[in-house]
Amino acid sequence: MVDLAGQYQSIKSEVDTAIQEVLSSAYYIGGPVVSRFQQAFESYLQVKHVIPCANGTDALQIAMMALGLKPGDEVITPSFTYIATTEVIALLGLTPVFVDVDPNTFCIDPSKIEAAITSKTKAIVPVHLYGQAAEMDAIMEIANKHQLFVVEDNAQAIGSDYYSNSGTTSKLGTIGHIGCTSFFPSKNLGCYGDGGAIYTNDTALAEKLKMVANHGQKKKYFHEVVGCNSRLDAVQAAVLNVKLPRLDQYVDARRKVADYYDRVLGASPKITVPFRDAKSKHVFHQYTVQLKGVDRDGLQTYLAEQGIPSMIYYPQPAHKQPMFASFNLGDLNLPVTEELTKNVISFPIHTEMEEAQQAFICEHILKFVNRD
Repeated sequence: MVDLAGQYQSIKSEVDTAIQEVLSSAYYIGGPVVSRFQQAFESYLQVKHVIPCANGTDALQIAMMALGLKPGDEVITPSFTYIATTEVIALLGLTPVFVDVDPNTFCIDPSKIEAAITSKTKAIVPVHLYGQAAEMDAIMEIANKHQLFVVEDNAQAIGSDYYSNSGTTSKLGTIGHIGCTSFFPSKNLGCYGDGGAIYTNDTALAEKLKMVANHGQKKKYFHEVVGCNSRLDAVQAAVLNVKLPRLDQYVDARRKVADYYDRVLGASPKITVPFRDAKSKHVFHQYTVQLKGVDRDGLQTYLAEQGIPSMIYYPQPAHKQPMFASFNLGDLNLPVTEELTKNVISFPIHTEMEEAQQAFICEHILKFVNRD
């Protein structure tokens, strides 16, 4: 699904040098390499504060802890997402309130949010899924009206621009109160292990985020709140320092791959290619289509026989996962989410893809899809 080895070869000398510098310095946690990445990432995002952390899941947890959310508080979020988004809500004793997604973007549907708000609602967590932006103008309008926090789960859309109704352009993750991302190796900006970051333009909130991520302390051995231990190590920061200047290049490469898929696969009436919202720049963390009247499992098996990988993200929505059984969500009606879990499939997309590879992939996709 992603050629990390090929990408590494293209930047090998810089990555090897950067990692060797960390090893030689013996400064493995924090230090100048991590600080350099933090500052560079702040500059890229045009955000005041970046707090590096250990992974994207920690980023979400730390965000909710820093906002002071208490057990029983309700958090509105989509069910069609990776489990980490909703897992941390339950982990903190909060109540996940699942709403449906937009059938075009696959992101949380703002028109469904207000009906889910109660006196216990404290936050909205939109997920920018597959590299596509949620409708942040509408979400922020609702949040401001009801005095709710907005935590953007930006693990899959780093590098995306959002064009607001006001005429401004912002990087996704910097529009809500807090943005969270992951540097898992397969992400558009990935390190060579686990890593993540939290970002905000609120200085007071940034101090809380830093404190929570560092055992609840501002001053060593003086712990003001219950926190956790979540740090980006220097080796991963070194890799990210090499990759960050190439992020826009990586995004453009993915969009070029998506353009080819759109042209070839979009000609089939049985395949709906990804929607591209004019209000944002789709960065294609995944290339995910909807199938119509196609045996999805059969297609996946056939492609595997040809040596072509594919993935189904996510076959079981969060509200139907056993981990949430205690919330009695069995009767929850999320028709778009249900439909997507049955019909979506993702095809390989990465920065090193060649047109010949795509031609081979598309040939076999269409051969199976059009066999009837």
